[in-house]
Amino acid sequence: MKKIVLLGILIGYSIFGVAQSNNFVIFKAEITNKNTDFISIRDNKKVYKKIQVNKDGFFKDTLNVKEGFYQMYDGVEVTSLYLKNGYDLSLKMDAKKFDESIVYTGVGANENNYLAQLTVEDSKIDYDKIFALKESDFNTQIEEKCKYDLAKLESSNLDPAFITLLKKQIEGTKMGMKQYYAEAQKKLLLNNTMSAPFDYLNFKGGNTKLSDFKGKYVYIDVWATWCGPCRAEIPFLKKVEEKYQGKNIAFVSISVDVQKDFEKWKKFVNEKQLGGVQLFADKDWNSDFMKSYSINSIPRFILIDPTGKIVSADASRPSNPKLQEQLDALLK
Repeated sequence: MKKIVLLGILIGYSIFGVAQSNNFVIFKAEITNKNTDFISIRDNKKVYKKIQVNKDGFFKDTLNVKEGFYQMYDGVEVTSLYLKNGYDLSLKMDAKKFDESIVYTGVGANENNYLAQLTVEDSKIDYDKIFALKESDFNTQIEEKCKYDLAKLESSNLDPAFITLLKKQIEGTKMGMKQYYAEAQKKLLLNNTMSAPFDYLNFKGGNTKLSDFKGKYVYIDVWATWCGPCRAEIPFLKKVEEKYQGKNIAFVSISVDVQKDFEKWKKFVNEKQLGGVQLFADKDWNSDFMKSYSINSIPRFILIDPTGKIVSADASRPSNPKLQEQLDALLK
């Protein structure tokens, strides 16, 4: 759950503010060990601008923006930005260390260094441990964290507009985490109950049912071609599939793409050479199987035992080392 405090909430408030006329952001960077040849500046999940990074990891560009929070993507890595016309911002970063290496200089540096440091601090929090607490203890910890973050921000002497926006994000994060906790508790109630069935079209032809895997563990990935976080898990999923090849487990990916994107899904599966069992849900989000698990966001991972009983209705992602720890214990 790294970056949950900033990235989970800053997206959605990206365009809050008023653009200043006849002014721009000058944004330049030196990136060591760059992940890609292009970085993307996104605004509320939409690509605002793609900027080419030269072979030495350098770029410079001007942006006319509405004041507020944005996200900068370097491959699957992402960091938050606060942009305001009139800024002259320089970034130095080692993409192998990413968050820990980010340093800004120039006009607007103080606000963006503050964001970068918040992300580093947030990554040190064991959210899995917090979400495992009973409700009263969970609420206490979340309220204390919110109080601490607000007090620190109030004493920061940063741009008042930045402080106002970030205060909204901190309060929004608190509410979002409480909502996430409530949903997680509902998912826990599904564990150790029998899974709802499915009967979906298989990429290789015909239909495949959950009952076809009786006698095996089943690790299910609910995803869609348009989902960035879903696609980011694909390389990790391929490695997990490779590690447990020949073991008593089936890896099943179920797409919730809408029917009109059926051919797009087939093309994606083929071009990306996706492994495991690739299925297409009959009614996307409205499929009975999706409803039974109350799936309203993706990616979502589910682990089912050889009898059809749910081991975890919200299993660890392939990128989380805890998944392999769990599978090693089950498949030994």
